[in-house]
Amino acid sequence: MLASRYMESLTIIFIALALAMDAFAVSIASGVTIKQLKIRHALTIGAWFGLFQALMPLVGWLGGMKLRVVIGKVDHWVAFGLLFFIGSKMIYESFKIESVEKKGDPLDIYVLFVLSVATSIDALAVGLSFAMLKVSIVMPVLVIGSVTFLLSFLGVWIGDKCGHLFEKKIEIIGGLLLIAVGAKILIAHLLS
Repeated sequence: MLASRYMESLTIIFIALALAMDAFAVSIASGVTIKQLKIRHALTIGAWFGLFQALMPLVGWLGGMKLRVVIGKVDHWVAFGLLFFIGSKMIYESFKIESVEKKGDPLDIYVLFVLSVATSIDALAVGLSFAMLKVSIVMPVLVIGSVTFLLSFLGVWIGDKCGHLFEKKIEIIGGLLLIAVGAKILIAHLLS
């Protein structure tokens, strides 16, 4: 029982890390573009990304609870398919990261909103997966939001100091983590 809870917690942390990679990469790019970076800039970007990354799985989970009755017999395949698709998409998109400079001032409310939604869409599908797997959503939402906030906050500072050195690698790692979690879910269900 304790080992099972530990594995569930570890899985949620891996999912949170994988989902946060988009926001982390965009935060790094934001840090590059902000002149005279202050702590409030990093806190603002971290708060926006963390909040949206926490809300999207909740929205997906609520929608998934309605669908779960309909697709209950193939829920593990749906979860695997969604995580595999999201992970593959993240890897593919890592090769076409656009500079935040092209999108405008990363501290502008409209730009922050668009970037927050864009980096958290994947979390919506993960929330749907949680509903299919009958996972309580409270802990994942808290962990995903917190991890995204922390990584985004750090990303702004890293961007200010190091520039674009890590963006593509971060996206690839995030995609691979999601694919691995999806495979773990599928294998665990098939073996049970």
